[in-house]
Amino acid sequence: MIKNISVIGAGTMGHGIAEVFALHGYNVSLYETNAEIRGNAKKVIEDELLFLLENDFIKKDDIQKTLENIEMFSDLKEAVKDADYVIEAIPEKIELKQKLFKQLDEYCKKETIFASNTSSLKLDEMSRDISEDRKKRIMVCHWYNPAHLMPIGELSFFGNMPEEIYKEVEELYSNSGKQTVKILKDIPGLVANRIQQAIAREVFSLIEMEVAEPEDIDKALKFGPAFRYATSGQLEIADIGGLDIWCTVGDNLLNVMDNRKEANPLLRKKVLENKLGMKSGEGFFKYPKEKINDIKNKFNKKLIIQLKTSKNYVE
Repeated sequence: MIKNISVIGAGTMGHGIAEVFALHGYNVSLYETNAEIRGNAKKVIEDELLFLLENDFIKKDDIQKTLENIEMFSDLKEAVKDADYVIEAIPEKIELKQKLFKQLDEYCKKETIFASNTSSLKLDEMSRDISEDRKKRIMVCHWYNPAHLMPIGELSFFGNMPEEIYKEVEELYSNSGKQTVKILKDIPGLVANRIQQAIAREVFSLIEMEVAEPEDIDKALKFGPAFRYATSGQLEIADIGGLDIWCTVGDNLLNVMDNRKEANPLLRKKVLENKLGMKSGEGFFKYPKEKINDIKNKFNKKLIIQLKTSKNYVE
């Protein structure tokens, strides 16, 4: 049974992953090499928990309990020595992950399960330098950002591990409030990111063709397909609408839709102009510096409302 968890990396994803496990009662060791990030991690987590409290998603006592369940580390060996499950959220560079997993293989108990938060790197390449026995206890466990609000957990079952080990991790995620998606093949992007990129490709193409203003394209998605996607999957929607209709519409539309195999030139132009979105103050929309925190809070509040609704819906 998984009781002690180590999270490697306390940045954008890592601190949120640690926060979720700690909120649900697990002992979490959070390792970070960057002293500034390490020093600020608990404050970031506390602020997010306070926001959850303000929106009636957790109780006041949950904040202190969660923070007490997290211990910060600057020494990797110390951070993972008692871990039953270790998940890494370090930069998406194959050499870094190979080196890390080799170290973890040396430092951890033989029973420890390893996981990567990647959605773009192959498991067999990341695990290249670990022992054969450990290769039966390593998997991809992909989270969505923000980790403490997005309820999905994509868990790999690629044939390298016994089903009882997979079930143990699946139970961990279910107990932590996640909806698990069992991924059977090691393909780039797994499932959720591939679906998201397919939608994004057509959205960027519509802007490029000047079919509508960015605000209206987003509105069409939010109050059209995404409105249904909040509660229903594509296959269920297709069944309800009629597969004959979907087949006909597919024949009529797919041959005139964007099918390029690289990022849209419009997107690349934005990047070259340093219009990166909220992080630079402008992307497709403008983000005044003094309003960014309010914009983020408004976004997260909508996610909390969806999370509450979906929780009731699933149960």
